[in-house]
Amino acid sequence: MVDLLAVGIGAVLTLSVVVLHFSRGTERPIPEDISQEVIERRAASVPETDFPEPMNRSIGGGGVAAGAIAGEEGSEGELEESAEEAGDEDPSAIPDEEAEVYEVEYVKEGSTIEVKENETLLEAGEDEGWDLPYACREGQCISCGGRITDGGNSEDYVVHHTNQMLGEPELDDGYTLTCVAYPTSDLSLETRESP
Repeated sequence: MVDLLAVGIGAVLTLSVVVLHFSRGTERPIPEDISQEVIERRAASVPETDFPEPMNRSIGGGGVAAGAIAGEEGSEGELEESAEEAGDEDPSAIPDEEAEVYEVEYVKEGSTIEVKENETLLEAGEDEGWDLPYACREGQCISCGGRITDGGNSEDYVVHHTNQMLGEPELDDGYTLTCVAYPTSDLSLETRESP
């Protein structure tokens, strides 16, 4: 036998759920998204370090990274300084129709391709479908390292947009960071070579 009271309570509950589901609710305004502002404030509070590796300024983490430098008034961090310097001479800003083209031999890939002066050696290789190594794409590590085999300083053949890892001895030996290296003449490049 069916209990009419139970059926009635079930029907009322079901009807209530359906009514609540289709009701418009309140017109509560959605608050403004302040997440980017919070991230920028937190990033500004993290001190610069001596280490140029990527991710050394991660936000949060409960403390200061090892090797952190106490902020000095009036001094800029090394990353800010290099970004300003690099922003003035960014080869990628050269329009395609004005960019010169150079012959770049990728020795290990067994191919010579044309690379525009506004394209990095890494990007040009990736455009060919080659799986070239990289990590930061900012010139802050040596994962994308390569060696120019034509002899002399690598900056005789490329300009590094941002180079925070290679010093003069490495540049003199022909090493380059392909993720930030823009060609300035024809060259031969061995990829996957690090100092």
